Amino acid sequence: MTDVVGKLWGFASALRHDGVDYGDYIEQLTYLLFLKMADEQGIELPETTDWPYLRKQSGTGLLEAYEVGLRTLSKQPGILGDIFSGSQNRLSKPATLSRLIKAVDETEWTSLDVDVKAAAFEGLLEKSAAEGKKGAGQYFTPRPLIRSMVRLMQPDPRAHKDFTISDPACGTGGFLVAAYEWLKDQTGGALDRNTAKRVKTATYYGQELVDRPRRLALMNMYLHQVEPHITLGDSIYEAPSSRRFDVVLTNPPFGNRGASHIPVRDDFTIETANKQLNFLQHVLTVLKPGGRAAVVVPDNVLFADTAGEVFKILMEDADVHTVLRCPRGTFNPYTAGTKTYVIFLTKGRPTTKVWLYDARANVPSITKKSRPLTDAHFAEFEFCYGVDPNGNSVRKQNDSAEDRWRSFDIDEVRSRDYKIDSFKWLRDDELDDPSEIGDPADLIADALVELQLAITEIQKLQGLVDEGISK
Repeated sequence: MTDVVGKLWGFASALRHDGVDYGDYIEQLTYLLFLKMADEQGIELPETTDWPYLRKQSGTGLLEAYEVGLRTLSKQPGILGDIFSGSQNRLSKPATLSRLIKAVDETEWTSLDVDVKAAAFEGLLEKSAAEGKKGAGQYFTPRPLIRSMVRLMQPDPRAHKDFTISDPACGTGGFLVAAYEWLKDQTGGALDRNTAKRVKTATYYGQELVDRPRRLALMNMYLHQVEPHITLGDSIYEAPSSRRFDVVLTNPPFGNRGASHIPVRDDFTIETANKQLNFLQHVLTVLKPGGRAAVVVPDNVLFADTAGEVFKILMEDADVHTVLRCPRGTFNPYTAGTKTYVIFLTKGRPTTKVWLYDARANVPSITKKSRPLTDAHFAEFEFCYGVDPNGNSVRKQNDSAEDRWRSFDIDEVRSRDYKIDSFKWLRDDELDDPSEIGDPADLIADALVELQLAITEIQKLQGLVDEGISK
């Protein structure tokens, strides 16, 4: 895949001279990749839009055929029309389009043992990010982390006939694709006719704010012979539909950019402009009673100004039974300095105990090449978590050989004002290694965490002093 991405990216610089920016290039490439893979899989498209027809064209006729094909596909009913809705040709030179078609045609994409479209798109966005194009990280969650979350949540539509799975910030559809692939692995692809139809047409749901990644998510699922329901819209600032879900798997966008006002929603108990805290409230709303969720959040969400208030509500209405502290660099290279947690919860019962797994202390920082993130980084955590997706497995602290697994009663959590980030029991020698000092922004963020915790303790002491004086 690295070689394939390298070859495709090789055209990007040349296309810059044609007035095609990186984003437009990637978008055009996804159209062509989709047509090629649809042809490889025998998916029937209108005759004048499919890959064999396009491949036979040349010169100005090629540009015309491509443009007419995009318009024709955008008018198709159902998911195919959604995929190509608003699609336009951004390539002005026939020779450029012809070279790109030849490059795509040289690879048998569906024979590669990877989620090809996501991997290709991810690789291209990574290179785009390296060129100074920011924002790639908001669309992707590292595949090893996705697979681990899916294995633990066990999103199995066979549980009952109305079982649904959602990602309210689905990006390019990584969680939805992984959930479907997990089901295929569990069943060997063998489902009875009615269940198979339901799984393919009425199981996978999502929402995405940006059109381009939504388009890719639709393509991704369509090429897996699945028709998801992925709407274009804002999960936070728009009221949700009445539909509720059995499983939510999501990685909301990091940061508060664009959060210019507090959402006006009756279902949000705590008013805040913090996007991730609002996403947690949104997840609580859209889960069915008894439904479960796994949500990726950046560290600062756990100590933000209103974090304690949100987690208090969350723990009253749901069992926040497990928290994973992810390794440093998990999101390299997109948002390299961002440190993350994963929150696992089940709606409908209050939290009595929180189990926390520290996969960060004394773990060398993840890098793209020399120390890539792998499934092995989460193997012991998955063992400690247990086989019950709702966190009901029998758990023991000594399940972790390196003392990475600890539980904290709700009274302890309450005494820390629900600031889960404050529970740290391992000395992190990585922080003492000069070669692992890390980005100054990370150090500042860590210092702010400690400062906030210190201020909280001082305020408590001040309260006790004031109480004593008043008596």
